[in-house]
Amino acid sequence: MVVGDHFIPAEHYVTALRQVCGPDFGPITAVAWTGDKAAQHAAQQRMEWEGPAAVPAPTEIIEAVGDAEVLAVHYAPVSKAVLDAAPHLKAVVVARAGLENVDQEAARERGIEVFGVAGRNASAVAELTIGLMLSEARDIARADASIKAGGWRKEFPSPGREIGSSTVGLVGFGYVGRQLAGKLRGFGPRLLVHDPFVYDEELAEFGASRVELPELFAESDFLSLQARVTPENERFIGAELLGLMKPTAYFVNVGRSRLVNYDDLYQVLADGRIAGAALDVYDDEPLPVDSPWRKLDNVTLTPHYAGDTLDATRTSVRLVAERIASL
Repeated sequence: MVVGDHFIPAEHYVTALRQVCGPDFGPITAVAWTGDKAAQHAAQQRMEWEGPAAVPAPTEIIEAVGDAEVLAVHYAPVSKAVLDAAPHLKAVVVARAGLENVDQEAARERGIEVFGVAGRNASAVAELTIGLMLSEARDIARADASIKAGGWRKEFPSPGREIGSSTVGLVGFGYVGRQLAGKLRGFGPRLLVHDPFVYDEELAEFGASRVELPELFAESDFLSLQARVTPENERFIGAELLGLMKPTAYFVNVGRSRLVNYDDLYQVLADGRIAGAALDVYDDEPLPVDSPWRKLDNVTLTPHYAGDTLDATRTSVRLVAERIASL
């Protein structure tokens, strides 16, 4: 059974499964998770913090999952109630790397395997990261807003900066970090990386140098965060590391907000102690109307959509289909 949502419709899975597993593969039951896009995004955000039991188990999924041996989902919750309704279930395949929407403990107790698909939107996230770097350092969004409001603004909090003459620091060198490093080659910056889980040989392939966190923050003109959240690194970026950054440096987060103490980051920006920041992720999504982040003139904000491209959707369902074919 495949469960579609407003981000990846069910028919995309069906098409990919027919392409990868053959035109006669199945039977396939397709179900649409009800609710609008905003509600589904809010549910996903809540599950990321609190797990799949934090949102109601969708009736439409429980009623349809009974005969399924494999369940493919994106953001839809796969709680214990969903698993209990599927006596023949052998595997759950999630169309993303994160598995927060699946009750993994209940699945283990039932002997149900749970798989994610890594790297499915890495290129999309890397491209937006470069876009955010350019937008913040060259004030693209601020200039656009000024012109559309009838102005002709050319004075900004910091002078424009070029990526090519800069040092770019990456926190995390997984799928997104490697895509970003590859795409940055055309700009030609000095590239520094902090990631204890990669080999020097892998960094050398991208012309990158390994450094410890204090040096990374102190040396980087652009500091890009694309690491995954673990119990060990939650909120590990705070006043101490941010205080090491150059007053001309930019901070970019396309990873997770929980990696950063956003109160500390806000204060650094409000005080003008760094040149600016570009953010795609937040503790509260969507940002409240009265959020102080909306008032800062040295921040570029996007609505947590770094991985939302047509290409990433196609890659996601293809990887899901390939995983199912391998079972």
